[in-house]
Amino acid sequence: TIALPHELAPKPRSLDYVQAAAVPLAALTAWQALFDYADLSAGQTILIHGAAGGVGVFAVQLARWAGAHVIATGSAHNRDFLRELGANEIIDYTTTPFEEVVHDADVIFDTVGGNTLERSWQIVKPGGTLVSVVSPRPSFEEAKTYSVHPAWFVVEPNREQLIQIGTLIDAGKMRPIVDTVLPLSQAREAYEQGADGHTRGKIVLR
Repeated sequence: TIALPHELAPKPRSLDYVQAAAVPLAALTAWQALFDYADLSAGQTILIHGAAGGVGVFAVQLARWAGAHVIATGSAHNRDFLRELGANEIIDYTTTPFEEVVHDADVIFDTVGGNTLERSWQIVKPGGTLVSVVSPRPSFEEAKTYSVHPAWFVVEPNREQLIQIGTLIDAGKMRPIVDTVLPLSQAREAYEQGADGHTRGKIVLR
């Protein structure tokens, strides 16, 4: 497909083209989840599942920029990394059930799905929001039981939001994380690596 004018924004001056390629889809997904669907604001508590992933790394940085208290789930291997990105608390999902240590979160942003999503309803405060981007679209039957606002979406192109994201990047408030750079001829390997779910940031094809 050909990008339309309303889908285009200038490349951040501080990034090279490989770094810039890691931004639009993931950063827009995080932006729209936090601000369009969850209406995240300063002082709120947000739990981000899959915080070290391609979308998660932007969500952590944006939530911290917005003034929220950021709790991130990730492996012990990513603890220091997530702290550097701005997470206030990190929960090692391999050893600690997050529902035992998190209570009354204002917002949960789920990029993992499955059992992780199912266990999340009980820790959102009544009136809070749970946003998911997992595919296929999950069932939100339990949302009513816990008086939680559920949201699921597919990211939409947005020039204005991309410009705001680029401004934050050039101001040093946020940065893309590139896990691996592969040649276009290895697109299949890149897809398989991403589907494994253990990348730190994005995989970029050159």
